[in-house]
Amino acid sequence: MSEQKADLILHPVRMRIIQCLIGGAPKTAQQLQELLPDVPQATLYRHLKKLSDANMLAIAEERPNRGTVERWYTLPERAAELTADDLRAASPEDHLAFFMKFASHLIGQYGRYVRKPGLDLLADGVSYRQIALQLSDEEHLRLLASIRELFAEAARNEPSPERRNRLYSVIAFPE
Repeated sequence: MSEQKADLILHPVRMRIIQCLIGGAPKTAQQLQELLPDVPQATLYRHLKKLSDANMLAIAEERPNRGTVERWYTLPERAAELTADDLRAASPEDHLAFFMKFASHLIGQYGRYVRKPGLDLLADGVSYRQIALQLSDEEHLRLLASIRELFAEAARNEPSPERRNRLYSVIAFPE
């Protein structure tokens, strides 16, 4: 498996850049900077270059802007996903490392959220829970497909004054 691909996707800053581009319109580095104000500008540009060089981001458009070229970044379909072959080729140790990076990223995001002034978990609809379900393989795949369909529909929502960015993380595995 291409550990490089997993490392590219699962890096905390690159994962946040990818999330900003999922299902949305192309964005400039400046727009991404506004969405990720805690990421230094030089760091953002370095990670945009790394993702672009790896073909995980595409340049949708380039526009001249005050003596420089403004790039509009987009996420090619499935570019930021590990393939079935990638997953099959990974060792158990690789999978644990991938999961730890994912969990670490999730903890970092939650940490940023709970440190915000005026924290109100109930009003914000914060939830974390685990549920054990008795499902056949077929039922499990149908459930995952339904969840993905709902997420894909919601990912097409454009930002608006009444909307805010909400993070959902799904982890599913048999016991």
